[in-house]
Amino acid sequence: MNPSTSRYPLLLTIAGSDSGGGAGIQADLKTFSALGCYGMSAITALTAQNTTGVRAIHAIPPQMLRDQIDAVIEDIGVDAVKIGMLHAPEIVQVVADAIDTHQLRQVVLDPVMIATSGAVLIENEAVQALVQQLFPRVQLITPNLDEAGFLVGQTLKNEADMEAATDQLLGLGARAVLIKGGHLSGDTVADLFVNSLGQKWWLRAPRIHSPNTHGTGCTLSSAIAAHLALGDPIEQAIEKSHAYIRQALQAGAHVRTGAGSGPLNHISAPVPMHILQTR
Repeated sequence: MNPSTSRYPLLLTIAGSDSGGGAGIQADLKTFSALGCYGMSAITALTAQNTTGVRAIHAIPPQMLRDQIDAVIEDIGVDAVKIGMLHAPEIVQVVADAIDTHQLRQVVLDPVMIATSGAVLIENEAVQALVQQLFPRVQLITPNLDEAGFLVGQTLKNEADMEAATDQLLGLGARAVLIKGGHLSGDTVADLFVNSLGQKWWLRAPRIHSPNTHGTGCTLSSAIAAHLALGDPIEQAIEKSHAYIRQALQAGAHVRTGAGSGPLNHISAPVPMHILQTR
């Protein structure tokens, strides 16, 4: 194979760092690798955290974030982007500018607002910036139940609430929404995907009981971005990503890592690095 005519699928995560390794850019990079893609990162914030909670957050200066994004895209390129923790409005603006400047088309936004431990990870002013600046620019947003409720201003208690929330999020400018319903009670987990045409698709599966769920949302959004980079349409990318998440949850369910909510087993069944042919 001629090296000049082949390359890896290229993924960029723009997100916060999790010193405990279970979420954030650490989970994203593990996911990209497990799915056979080349991962790059632009760090928005450093966190001091472990499985029991977040101790501190240190913001990265906006210009440093801009430089990270520009550096990797201008040299290496990117096929798809996952966006995670954006804690401040000026950070949101940097990312919105980058989407426009580099004409990024396959972008998945996980609106990280509340950690598994309950810690709030975003400034109030950043929420409005997130909606106004990024919702219209990204291909998909993937809030969990709490995040979706925070965005629409009400607690989501059932599937009917989830349906109403997706409509509201589309009304706020989102092009497609995947609400993750794992926080609802019951033996079945139901997620809801809605696109700009108003088409709705429920994904249901038996609940996997595990104490190790830290980073599940980061991992899912990263997997979706990876499958988009590999050429899957969005519905198929979501379906494959659900299968990957379930496998990672199941493989890590009986492993002890820390005293709190532990990580998934991201690398339980890695695939070889994909090599794409360039034109």
